[in-house]
Amino acid sequence: MGQGRTRRFEAIVLPHLNDAYNLARWLLRNDHDAQDVVQETYLRAFRHFDGFIGEDARPWLLGIVRNTCFTWLGEKMRGHIEFDEERDSDAPGAGPDAAANDPQRLLEYKLDRDRVNAAIATLSPPFREVLILRDLEGFSYDEISRIAGIPAGTVMSRLSRARGILRAALTHPGK
Repeated sequence: MGQGRTRRFEAIVLPHLNDAYNLARWLLRNDHDAQDVVQETYLRAFRHFDGFIGEDARPWLLGIVRNTCFTWLGEKMRGHIEFDEERDSDAPGAGPDAAANDPQRLLEYKLDRDRVNAAIATLSPPFREVLILRDLEGFSYDEISRIAGIPAGTVMSRLSRARGILRAALTHPGK
């Protein structure tokens, strides 16, 4: 029975490892912390896997990632947090294939990507969370509602505000 449970967990939950890491990385803005949170998330998910109902584990798992990230952030806020510009402003990503052969386009893409990533990083976690889940991970409003444990209307409101803040930051940098 234990091996069947483990196999089912591996088949249903492990395929979402990259999604779990991406969300943790965006929420925590730190590779090492994101890796730790994902490890903790998978331990929690495995421990509570018997309570999982359904076929799509992605929203369920990312809800655990989200809760673990906010717990992690809360614990760090109780201690001293020092801002590290390189660590806290850097975001992962790669340029499009079309730019790979054109150094000028590649540089422009990298500068644009860095500006967008830096603007996203300035959003508060509740706004950053819904933006990442909707625009980068492709979740529906209902799925985000389940992941974040908030009403769908709140998801839409936060997403609208996050996009507005992001638009303003990219249109009028430095304001």
